[in-house]
Amino acid sequence: MLNKLLGTQKQEDVDCTVTIVNTFESLEAHVRFNDGTTVNPGDEVVVHGRPIEVPYGETQSFERRATVKRAGAVERLWTRATGDFEFMELCEFSFSQGALRPGALAEEYTS
Repeated sequence: MLNKLLGTQKQEDVDCTVTIVNTFESLEAHVRFNDGTTVNPGDEVVVHGRPIEVPYGETQSFERRATVKRAGAVERLWTRATGDFEFMELCEFSFSQGALRPGALAEEYTS
């Protein structure tokens, strides 16, 4: 019971397809598990193999092997509870009073 709560990690190795898009419009990386495996909150995925480099302007796919480490109940609950806060750390907000006059930012950088 305690192992299930604390998350003695179960691991599974699966085949996957890694697709990288490196274009002017988009920079993306996607991993699709070939057997339909799903990833839940708190799970970890490690894709094995050499580092992938895709030249600018191209989209390429690679067949790889991945290890999925399953989270326990407590870790899954913690991830769900704190995930929104961690996402907000990636956001940067700036507030100022009033409206900026046209050209104010340009003046600030040139002076």
